[in-house]
Amino acid sequence: MVNYQYLIIGGGMAAAAAVDGIREVDPTGGIGLISAELDAPYDRPPLSKALWKGKPLDSIWRKLESKEAKAHLGRVVKEIVPTQKRVVDDKGDIFTYQKLLLATGGKPRRLPFGNDKIIYFRTLPDYRRLRAMTETGRRFAVIGGGFIGSEIAAALALNGKEVVMIFPGKAIGDRVFPSPLAQFVSNFYKQKGVEVLAGEEIVGLETRGNQHVLQTRTNREIVVDGVVAGVGIEPNVELAQTIGLEVENGIVVDEFLRTSHPDIYAAGDVAAFYNPALGKRIRVEHEDNANSMGRLAGLNMAGKSEPYHHLPFFYSDMFDLGYEAVGEVDARLETFADWKRPNEEGVIYYLQNDRVRGVLLWNVWEQVEAARQLIAERGPFTLKDLKDRLPAKTSNPKPHS
Repeated sequence: MVNYQYLIIGGGMAAAAAVDGIREVDPTGGIGLISAELDAPYDRPPLSKALWKGKPLDSIWRKLESKEAKAHLGRVVKEIVPTQKRVVDDKGDIFTYQKLLLATGGKPRRLPFGNDKIIYFRTLPDYRRLRAMTETGRRFAVIGGGFIGSEIAAALALNGKEVVMIFPGKAIGDRVFPSPLAQFVSNFYKQKGVEVLAGEEIVGLETRGNQHVLQTRTNREIVVDGVVAGVGIEPNVELAQTIGLEVENGIVVDEFLRTSHPDIYAAGDVAAFYNPALGKRIRVEHEDNANSMGRLAGLNMAGKSEPYHHLPFFYSDMFDLGYEAVGEVDARLETFADWKRPNEEGVIYYLQNDRVRGVLLWNVWEQVEAARQLIAERGPFTLKDLKDRLPAKTSNPKPHS
């Protein structure tokens, strides 16, 4: 049996940030981390961004050793016994805790065919596997036209690969971008040599020799050397459910990131939290949320009582295009595009009941905090009020590349 003051289940960015938060308050309390991954905690965004542009692999590690946290890697938690503050893993090892954090993240949604022939791009082993395939493979299929799909397609194309994107939507990013912008992005990808099959669905996959053949609903056959899919994730809530924690699109937490059990916290992709600016409970699957929420969970586990009122942002790089987004960026909302140069530089506002619910900063930088403040304002806003409301502060290059 191993005893820890603080025990973290999960090995992603939220888990690593929680270690940082704990150490800000408690320099000596024992910290244990149990992760199903074989790799120590690392930053995820470079897997689909910077590593494909030549950034070294060594740059992604979160370096827990200096924080004196013990990582138990390649282990899956099988049981939590809250009454005894006890956790059992798949090797039969027992851990006890005073405070427990569930940072269990999410698992990729899978297609009903293809099995391990498809890389569901999420982890460092996925990156390594795809990178190895690019050494010999020439043509790749990317299933999905959303966040991960668009980044991986760009990364592969930038590395000289032939890429075909297949997705059921009308255009790349059409769940987030207003229709004209989504159409512009699709055309932009085509100009970069990516074959874009919008409105198309994959229904099967077979292997012929070293190649994969994808079958579409319209009886098209697509022959490729490798297949990557980004079709969303499901939060890993099963452990929370086994001990009766409240779950609703993620593990429900209060403003201090406690679950329905006072000594058990949750953070990152798996946690559903109330955001005051939006006036609703949300769950966010991005880096800023993982880092901010993980750190605050750590602080509060170690004795602070700070509320999590942060409205996370996220960002993406797609060839020479880039954006930062805050709040609810949902193409089904009313949108107002305030372009400095159409489709090249501008701000898109997402409105509901005359309030700003989300802001997309398209090749516009250093305005995330101003966007947060705008979303927190009650309004009402007219489109005239929003004209030039968030002009670009800088023409510096993209901060995330």
